[in-house]
Amino acid sequence: MKELFQTNDPTKIAFASAILEGEGINSFVMDVHMSVLEGQIGILPRRIMVADQDFSCAREILTCCDIELPEDK
Repeated sequence: MKELFQTNDPTKIAFASAILEGEGINSFVMDVHMSVLEGQIGILPRRIMVADQDFSCAREILTCCDIELPEDK
């Protein structure tokens, strides 16, 4: 799996996940339950992951939907 992006904004995660799901790309959000450890103050970012073979397609789709992504590693 590869990381598409990470953010503290739960709406950005939900929006990106919904777009990818609509395009038939499975995604997985990591670090969702870290809020329990951090006291629910939202300082630890969540990461959205996709399969290696879906990575470039997912990046292109999210970029077309005006979701800012970090530069490709």
